[in-house]
Amino acid sequence: MIYGFMKATIGTTLRVVFRPEAEGLEYVPSEGPAILASNHLSFSDSFFLPVLIDRPVTFIAKQEYFTGTGVKGRLTAAFFKGVGQLPVDRSGGRAAAEAAVRSGIRVLERGGLFGIYPEGTRSPDGRLYRGKPGGLARIALATGAPVLPVAMIDTEKIQPPGKVVPRLMRPRVRIGKPMDFSRYLGMEQDRFILRAVTDEVMYEIMKLSGQEYVDKYAAAAKAEAAEKESDSSSPS
Repeated sequence: MIYGFMKATIGTTLRVVFRPEAEGLEYVPSEGPAILASNHLSFSDSFFLPVLIDRPVTFIAKQEYFTGTGVKGRLTAAFFKGVGQLPVDRSGGRAAAEAAVRSGIRVLERGGLFGIYPEGTRSPDGRLYRGKPGGLARIALATGAPVLPVAMIDTEKIQPPGKVVPRLMRPRVRIGKPMDFSRYLGMEQDRFILRAVTDEVMYEIMKLSGQEYVDKYAAAAKAEAAEKESDSSSPS
């Protein structure tokens, strides 16, 4: 009921104002479990992808999104709660990561759609970064659910990091054919298999998005950029 209300209000508003385009919606199953593995360019990705899909999509979202203040913060919290997103404390390290994996498995075991950003964080510069194998691949191999690669396009131009008021642009979403990894079912503890599965999915996302691929984790790239900025601002 809450999901339907949020879809009819905020979802309809997003569709009317931004007119997002979607390709490949026919690949999203009408019932049963599936994983939507997407690139991550903007905060708004978590809004545009769910509103374009008829079924609820459960994402793991930063806990801060549920406790925001001000108009934007309250609207974000209301939307995320209304469409069933799950909060996770990213400062919790390995324990938080394990909790996220268990949450994803539970969603799929109930026959739901689970959304995940394999890069682990937003791209700092619009390029596609290396996927983390500890989430996507483990969940896929533990459940046997098909993985749908997803490309968000131009969302970083609509709402760049730090920008409160979004630009009125038309985002695009491309969804690829389901990827079947059931041949590796139960092998979620094999790190080589996890790496291979993750890289295969990232390759499909790269083809869909047209992004330049960087064989480095996005979090590491952000840390390096922050360190360079700190060094350049320090008095010599």
